[in-house]
Amino acid sequence: MRKMHALLISSLLVVSACTPVFDNRDEVIQETKDENNNQSAIIPNYNMSEQDYRMILTEDSPKVSTARAVTTNQMGNRMDIDEFERGLRRHSKDYFSPENYFFQPGQYLEEDTLLNWLGRESSENENGLNPELNEDEATEEEFRDRPRYISNIIEQDYLAKTDENKVELSGVTIGISLRTVYNFTAEGESHSEDHSTEELLQKGKEYANEILERIRKREELNDVPVVFALYEEEESSSKIPGKFLSKGFVKGSDKTVNSWENIDEKHVLFPSDEANEDHFDDAQIFSDFRKEVSDYFPNFVGMIANGFYVNGEMREVSIEIPIQFQSESEVVGFTQYVYSLVNEMFADHYNIQVNIHSMDEPESLIVKKAGEKEPFVHVYQ
Repeated sequence: MRKMHALLISSLLVVSACTPVFDNRDEVIQETKDENNNQSAIIPNYNMSEQDYRMILTEDSPKVSTARAVTTNQMGNRMDIDEFERGLRRHSKDYFSPENYFFQPGQYLEEDTLLNWLGRESSENENGLNPELNEDEATEEEFRDRPRYISNIIEQDYLAKTDENKVELSGVTIGISLRTVYNFTAEGESHSEDHSTEELLQKGKEYANEILERIRKREELNDVPVVFALYEEEESSSKIPGKFLSKGFVKGSDKTVNSWENIDEKHVLFPSDEANEDHFDDAQIFSDFRKEVSDYFPNFVGMIANGFYVNGEMREVSIEIPIQFQSESEVVGFTQYVYSLVNEMFADHYNIQVNIHSMDEPESLIVKKAGEKEPFVHVYQ
């Protein structure tokens, strides 16, 4: 693991921009009692930023999910895994404010339970959410008629203080991930079935009501507010993650998800036909940026960017620049040049992150937060 050092680019580097925001410089912690599993819990008395949740800790480390291996095994795209988990926390903030709630990975839906739910319904697995089918003998037509829509379920828990010595479960978010492309093997041949967004929305809402009915039967979850969020995966070869489609809030007394709110957000790959057609101005900026980089370093290859849009507006863009360097001075010089391009060419109303790397090794990082005039930079040494 390389050590990270600040790169001083004349007077341009804003050192304070790299400093976490703490509520209390003394980092005072308060021990509480988590009665859900009858063990001590620790709440740090600081936030890394005002937008982040404080995480419930044990005496030795952060808590881990009781089903933490399920996501990795069920989702084939690493970017989908990251976006699914991170996006659930982002959407949970609309209902469970980081100012009043603390986060912990799911503690109630265990790995075996989720794997049964994600399987096919059968005489051996009555709880399978995917439709019944003997996959060893099924024809191609039968697979297409009874696809596996649901691929993953994530639980996240949100706790609140009840008094100075206790916290209790006060909200749960359930993420339901759905397959854009269903791949299967029938009669010795590989096939795929595409699912439309409308189809996934319909099935996802059906799954949400079934899952709510099941968790309401558990004493510890029968009267807890629940947020459901539906996520559409990208195919495994995609260079960008999928997107959230809809979310619904259920009060502690509710037994069904009665209202859903559509989510208008997506990731867009630059360069791509979609970017040129739907976001021409942004695509042109990226194209000009790419040309400027090429003029400086003609041997670079494969620069791509992932633009994240909410309600049609760019919120952040992450740019990957792979280049093979011959020396540290090349890294510094190139980073200085890209730094100046970021300052000159990109708007200041969205976040920008530029990752410069050679092969699989990170070389430098440039980050410019929305509303800030100057980026900050790190070089890995």
